[in-house]
Amino acid sequence: MTTVRKEAFGRMPPEEGGGEVEKFVLQSDSVRVEILSFGCIITRLETKDKDGQFSDIVLGFDTLEGYTAKHPYFGTVVGRVANRIANGKFSVDGKQYQLFTNNGPNSLHGGAKGFDKVLWSAEVLPNGVRFFRLSPDGEEGYPGDLKVWVTYTLNGRELAINYQAQTSKTTPISLTNHSYFNLAGQGSRDVYDHEISIEADSYLPVDDTQIPTGEVAAVQGTGFDLRQPVELGKHLQKFHLGGFDHNFCLHQGQDRRLVARVFHPPTGRTMEVHTTQPGIQFYTGNFLDGSLKGKGGATYPKHSAFCLETQNWPDAVNKPHFPNALLHPGEEYNHTTWLVFNTA
Repeated sequence: MTTVRKEAFGRMPPEEGGGEVEKFVLQSDSVRVEILSFGCIITRLETKDKDGQFSDIVLGFDTLEGYTAKHPYFGTVVGRVANRIANGKFSVDGKQYQLFTNNGPNSLHGGAKGFDKVLWSAEVLPNGVRFFRLSPDGEEGYPGDLKVWVTYTLNGRELAINYQAQTSKTTPISLTNHSYFNLAGQGSRDVYDHEISIEADSYLPVDDTQIPTGEVAAVQGTGFDLRQPVELGKHLQKFHLGGFDHNFCLHQGQDRRLVARVFHPPTGRTMEVHTTQPGIQFYTGNFLDGSLKGKGGATYPKHSAFCLETQNWPDAVNKPHFPNALLHPGEEYNHTTWLVFNTA
């Protein structure tokens, strides 16, 4: 049985058009999640440890001001295109489009004002909430009026996030949620004692601006082989890795499949990621630097959280041999990711 309630979280600044930001609280016996109508942001996600104690396991802020200021996409839905597009350029039907470049030479997570920085309309469901917005033709340089629905539903230990979209012109699209997790509880120092596995035989090497080189490399015999669980801190040391910020290539197919699992032995918390998406970006919070004041006054240093962003492969719109990134008029974009929380 899931309960859903709505409350006020704040108002948008006048220069952003004002507007009430609502918070939706979804609660089952074992999971409690809070989601904003601004950026479809997951602000809190509480799960039980092996002793039955609830803790909040996602990074974020106590107030709306934290989220409207610059921050590293804590809990947000990012789009139209998650991750990086090389030089902010792509061509569709012989026409070249130029996006805003907000990550060195590249466009990241939808540009200057992506889906994470706008107010969505919301509809309460029996076990969740559905958000909607129309991204107008030309927004951030992207073609076509894009209708987007993001639906969060909670059933017992499972939080599902469904993304649907329809367009009036052919456009690239790749949507994901950018939550930062620490199964020890948000505000914990690092994630080195977490054990992680990712069901991927290959990954995408990147250049020095984090754009995939185009090679699809086997994980076998490398530090990117996470097919068996590894303890993160020891693994980074063993392979002399400064952290992960890479796309892992998942087995293709539209069906739900288990793609990643994280276990935190001290608390017994586990998190499984299931998805229909072709890729998952594993990111270890390499750019966190302790400068942001988060919930309860916590600071978030480097490697104090991890992200598992289910999505299309980065820069797929410019790499014909990557999975198709284009949505055409008359088609529907429809992907779901499921997060399953348990204790071991």
